[in-house]
Amino acid sequence: MTARTETLQTVRDSSGQVTSTIRRTVLPGGLRVISEEMAGVRSASIGVWVGVGSRDESATLHGCSHFLEHLLFKGTAERSAFDISIALDAVGGEVNAFTAKEYTCFHARVLDEDLPLAVDVLGDMMTASVLADDDVEAERDVILDEIAMHDDDPDDVVHNLFAEQAWGSDSPLGRDIAGTVDSITALDADQVRAFYAEHYRAPRMVVSVAGAVDHDALVGQVVEAFGRNGFLDGTDEPAAPRAGGPWLPVAPGTVATTRPFEQVNVVLGMEGLARNDERRFAMGVLNTALGGGTSSRLFQEVRERRGLAYSVYSFASTHADSGLVGVAVGCLPAKYDEVLATVRAELARVAAEGIDAEELTRGKGQLRGGLVLGLEDSASRMSRLGKAELVYDELLSIDEVIARIDAVTLEEVRAVAAEVFARPEVLAVVGPA
Repeated sequence: MTARTETLQTVRDSSGQVTSTIRRTVLPGGLRVISEEMAGVRSASIGVWVGVGSRDESATLHGCSHFLEHLLFKGTAERSAFDISIALDAVGGEVNAFTAKEYTCFHARVLDEDLPLAVDVLGDMMTASVLADDDVEAERDVILDEIAMHDDDPDDVVHNLFAEQAWGSDSPLGRDIAGTVDSITALDADQVRAFYAEHYRAPRMVVSVAGAVDHDALVGQVVEAFGRNGFLDGTDEPAAPRAGGPWLPVAPGTVATTRPFEQVNVVLGMEGLARNDERRFAMGVLNTALGGGTSSRLFQEVRERRGLAYSVYSFASTHADSGLVGVAVGCLPAKYDEVLATVRAELARVAAEGIDAEELTRGKGQLRGGLVLGLEDSASRMSRLGKAELVYDELLSIDEVIARIDAVTLEEVRAVAAEVFARPEVLAVVGPA
């Protein structure tokens, strides 16, 4: 196949000047390159998004995606781990990575003149990592330390416990992204290398760049950087986004564990919506009104009126074939019963009555403002492009997203509230014995 390039969006200001241009190229082998040229900036952010995450692991490979994320920084045929570390440090750049349940991202932010260097370093890491036995053993201890660190964080512990109760420890969605002490200890280098060879392929990758970038020049840099070892050979088309079905149900129930923490940490929730559910914009407004800020119902009732907790918020997490909504709160053990009763009462009230017109207006305003302010920098724009291409297969303009938020009606919010918050609850509790 030959490279195919198209312009997806062009944005102009009130005087007609182009402020943003988004272009997309599909390279031979199925690798996608998508960029947004932003006027008036001198930096660029790049992300390599890979369509593999912790939910793609079998029980024996639990934690392998996260393990591999670490190992790709340990060296290639051309660069040692130290070479990778100093390459972007030397030009004042930043490089990092993260693993999620449905994708992995390696990202960097540099001055515009150093973008070719960032492309080359990331391309080298993606296509030519050595994954030596010694590096696997050394990084194993680092990851075990990281697991121990997360086990000391009450917020991490309670959210992991919540997911495990919701989807079960036998489901990849219910398992901790980092793995467990047992699973990481059992993983060997051959398993990690096989996982790398299977999943780190051109059709499952997206290179997204935002900032001071020339798309045609970027495509040339990507072809050179990712062309190592025949990585772009072949005629494969880009992989489709993760399928949205069959629906993965959520199991209600209560789970609790003890830790020597000063507070009790609670997550109370239920089954939510999938990622591409058309009601996600109504759910976004509802979530904001319920627990998205200092004017939200939960913050006002739990913290301001009753003084029961310092931190309380609601959330909605979505996946291709399932989702969760919930409320997270930390409180003193003596206030646990009242906190739980108050949160349950607020959820029951919103299920029965929905929200009012003032909350609807405030929720829309908060979502609009958060969207626009959150996209002021190149890193946020890069993430938006990468997720749209890899996960959603749809790139809405900012104006289109705002229009969908503005179109949400009170009736739509009340309908989704009545359905979702009336579902059986999942409760996770972590606190002192």
